[in-house]
Amino acid sequence: MKRIGILFLVWLALAPAGGAVGLIVMAEPEDRSRPLPPERIVPPPRPPPPWMPRPWAPIEVASTRATARIRDQIATTTVAQEFYNPNARPLEGTFLFPVPKGAHVDKFTMEIDGKPVEAELLSADKARSIYEDIVRRQNDPALLEYAGRDLFKVRIFPIEPHARKRVTLTYSQLLRSDAGLTTFVLPLNAGKYSARPIRHLSVHLELETSRPLKTIYSPSHAIEIKRPGPARATVDFETRESKPDADLQLFFSQEEGEVGMSLLTHRTGDDAGYFLMLASPGFAAKEAKVVPRDLVFVLDTSGSMAGSKLEQAKKALLFCVENLNAQDRFEILRFSTEVEGLFERLADVNADHRARARSFVQNLKPTGGTAIHDALQRALALRPEKNERPCVIVFLTDGKPTVGITAEDRIVEGVEKANQSGLRIFCFGIGTDVNTHLLDRITETTRAHSTYVLPEEDIEVKVSGFYSKIKEPVLAGLRLTFPEGVRVMQLHPASLPDLFKGDQLVIAGRYSGPGAGAIRLEGVVDGETRSFSFDARFPDRASDHDFIPRLWAVRRVGHLLDEIRLRGENAEIKDEVTELARRYNIVTPYTSYLIVEDEARRRVASSARTLRIEDPAEVNRLADNYRLLRAQKDGDAAVGGARFAQSLKMAAAPDSAVHESLENAQRGLAGASVPANAPATLPGLGVPTRVSSARAPSEPPPSQFVAGRTFYLNDGVWVEAAVQKLDGVRPVRVRFGSRDYFDLLQQYPDIAPCLALGTQVHLVVGATLYEIHE
Repeated sequence: MKRIGILFLVWLALAPAGGAVGLIVMAEPEDRSRPLPPERIVPPPRPPPPWMPRPWAPIEVASTRATARIRDQIATTTVAQEFYNPNARPLEGTFLFPVPKGAHVDKFTMEIDGKPVEAELLSADKARSIYEDIVRRQNDPALLEYAGRDLFKVRIFPIEPHARKRVTLTYSQLLRSDAGLTTFVLPLNAGKYSARPIRHLSVHLELETSRPLKTIYSPSHAIEIKRPGPARATVDFETRESKPDADLQLFFSQEEGEVGMSLLTHRTGDDAGYFLMLASPGFAAKEAKVVPRDLVFVLDTSGSMAGSKLEQAKKALLFCVENLNAQDRFEILRFSTEVEGLFERLADVNADHRARARSFVQNLKPTGGTAIHDALQRALALRPEKNERPCVIVFLTDGKPTVGITAEDRIVEGVEKANQSGLRIFCFGIGTDVNTHLLDRITETTRAHSTYVLPEEDIEVKVSGFYSKIKEPVLAGLRLTFPEGVRVMQLHPASLPDLFKGDQLVIAGRYSGPGAGAIRLEGVVDGETRSFSFDARFPDRASDHDFIPRLWAVRRVGHLLDEIRLRGENAEIKDEVTELARRYNIVTPYTSYLIVEDEARRRVASSARTLRIEDPAEVNRLADNYRLLRAQKDGDAAVGGARFAQSLKMAAAPDSAVHESLENAQRGLAGASVPANAPATLPGLGVPTRVSSARAPSEPPPSQFVAGRTFYLNDGVWVEAAVQKLDGVRPVRVRFGSRDYFDLLQQYPDIAPCLALGTQVHLVVGATLYEIHE
């Protein structure tokens, strides 16, 4: 029997809806005398387990480089991929490229080793038979998520032994634009099928529009955005040794006013809907609109700041001084046991004052205790009672209050009482010996935020990056009003931050309605209240943008866990965190304990458990993690918990935010009281208890969020989280690959990505529980 292997390669889609993937069906050289039939592709058998030796090794993807040039709604995309044959024999195969249904293909070219190759285009009906045939014969449903799409097909041979082969694909497409937002999708999800992690994946997009760009937003990836001009931008993403499993989604809008605003919605059931609102002042504020500000820099110079911490902080302050606007006023306060000011007032920005500031900062020395209360009161007192200028305090400290008033509640109350004019206090906690509760409560009450700088991180980079962002305010004291008849709730962030030049406001929330009308954004600029509005619709049904509920849930969980961290827990908050974490796959060292505890209390059947952890010692370790989140105010665990919550609360891309929050939690817990004999990874959970450990790329993920649903791997079965709510319902069992199986897929095409998880899947469709089995 001939042995054939299958390799899934990362390629790009031809339309903004859904993803596409290229794959190659490989045949070993001894089978070359039996070529594959032109209209039927024979799949390989199921790959052997890792412990069984192979007669050949899978093709390795060395690199994937995607570039796209977007001009308004026209995008031309090129993908260059290099793959390597590690075998001593040549291979051959057929390359398949699923095309999303309804794609507008203006151009399709493929080159192999510099020679153009003709590709055959099959209709969706003909392509579906190929997909289903491969699914049946390989006993692997992965291709089902591409059913219903057209298919390009081309033969590739030979793939020489120990050699690299480069394939380049170029296509053009008309991008979809809706409600002022243009959507571009780069499907990278095929990386999850790769035989090994892709060594180097890079994406570079160039945007150019006829009108100035406003919103540029990705809900899927932590992209880097650069704006070299009002109507131009570049977007980059790069990773190494990874298996990308999500399409890169990009939304952008063009100028229709001084502040660009857009609305995305999602609502499929009878519950409240979800919405995402984006607001951006665009690339640049007009010079006449630059707002004069007052800035107070407050630096801790206590003895604990000695060494690199103080030197880096001084460099950061000098950067800020050099980048003050000519219309600004400023003061520098240094504090230890006592507080000392440079000017003892808000001074104008001029050459003499900058020189005095440089000298003052350069001569700062570490000594004494930490008088946080006195320093804050002195800074707040600098602002005149009648002053319409925006005023910002930048507060840097590495410790806890040790001089004067040291009680956390009294310090916060003092800030609230002295700050009647709505001044912002941005706190920087340096190191891990800071009182995170104190700093976070100060920033919360002044509608700012805290930044925690770990010992291995550079203070100068953190502060200068922050200051560059807030250098030019556009709107302060933001307030939103929504159309009459639309009730919005559970907005995150709940308190809107100020809007700065080049900044972008991302608000996630829920709504009941439906309704339509103007959304109005109001703010203060240069003492004058300005109002901006745009027409929006909150529909009764909206199936697009299924990433919005999870983005909202990630932010909501971050907010609720921060409430538990700062103010203590209660049953309602715990239950809400547990349900959201389970439903939206927000698995962290803290939510894991709540899930395990909840399911044990409710006596959920073992087969439907979200996280199966049988060892009581492992459950106790999860409980210890959760205890540290609630109890620690300073130290490694406290800083890790603060950074963890902030990652979720400020999430722009759900997957990236959950990953970043997990890293922050791990880092904090690793430096806290994690037992020396604790295992590297909690069984069945994939949540490392130590920073250095992580799930190997070859291990299956313990959970996946697919098509708006969360599935957990339970004894080889992918079980949807919603199954727990159908207790007592008699399931409908459907054998994988049977006629009933494909009839179910044809009846409910939206479940294709769920069925693509594996041959054993338990999922809920309507009020029916389907159990797919081998």
